[in-house]
Amino acid sequence: MSTIPSFPTHSLLPVLLGALALSCKPQPAQDAKAPTANGGEESAAPAPMHPLTVKALNDHLLYFYDGRDSTGKRFMTEWNWKDDAAMKLGIGTYVIHQGGRALVYDTFTATEQAQWVREYLEKMGIKRFTVVYSHWHLDHIGGNAAYPDADVISTAFTRDSLAAEKSAIEAGTAWGPPPIKPLILPTITFEDRLDVYVGDIKVEMHRINIHSKDTNVLYLSADKILLCGDALEDFLTYMVEPGGLPEHVKNLRIMRGWDVATIYPNHGDPNVIMNGGYTKTFIDATIDYITKMVTRSHDKNYLDGTMEDYIGASLTKGWVHLFEPYRDVHKQNLKLVQDYYKDKPLPKM
Repeated sequence: MSTIPSFPTHSLLPVLLGALALSCKPQPAQDAKAPTANGGEESAAPAPMHPLTVKALNDHLLYFYDGRDSTGKRFMTEWNWKDDAAMKLGIGTYVIHQGGRALVYDTFTATEQAQWVREYLEKMGIKRFTVVYSHWHLDHIGGNAAYPDADVISTAFTRDSLAAEKSAIEAGTAWGPPPIKPLILPTITFEDRLDVYVGDIKVEMHRINIHSKDTNVLYLSADKILLCGDALEDFLTYMVEPGGLPEHVKNLRIMRGWDVATIYPNHGDPNVIMNGGYTKTFIDATIDYITKMVTRSHDKNYLDGTMEDYIGASLTKGWVHLFEPYRDVHKQNLKLVQDYYKDKPLPKM
């Protein structure tokens, strides 16, 4: 096990998340029916606090989505990172399945959501579960208690970071309320790559320093599908480790060289995801955004730069899709990058 890494921006996350405005115009989630073993539909799956959208992306990959909800449903009445950050932007998770086995890539923000997913899968006849964390951020591990009997896989960095933050996460002081308790730590870790099988479906896990240094992306080589967690995000990437941005761009270029036809992020436009997913131009848009954010950070009036100034060309080309709540994320990114680079020479991107 590697030593516990230093994540100097942990303390910034509650501030960044808390700054998200409440002015979005979200889309209601769709009701979903649980499939039978022969591909038909049963009665509606058990209803959580937030009904989920479900889409079969192929015969062994399911997409579950929640958020951007216009009904006003909330987990809590006061400000919290679930309702006012993750759910506001919308979040998805993915399940790779075959026969009675399933690999669950992230567990949503809450046990209620994850339990809904589990019961949906159990109605399909799935009995054995493996949970895989994309990275340590709480909106991706919040439902872990729904899988007490599962192996939990992550990068070693993810496990070490969660172990270091365990007391604060369970107390609800890491990002503010609500707590995640119990926090289930990964039981299987890897350094850079781990290959697993779901039946005869090969799943490659790759640690790659994009978004956060512990990021774990999944590659299904037979399908040329990349499940990217938060390494890519539509409309724009959420920056939390500004010192790592040059390496993020380097690694995005490496990832672009992989034999990938379809990309599925955890935070993205659900309509795009359910209708074919993203292509490598999604990576191009992210590289362009990060590069401009860093190389312009010494400019006068840098903090006045709009989303359109930085991502407008990619938007026009259809590589990303405008969602207004990301305007607040962009403002946070500007402040974070300027604060980090204001007294430093700008790196080569």
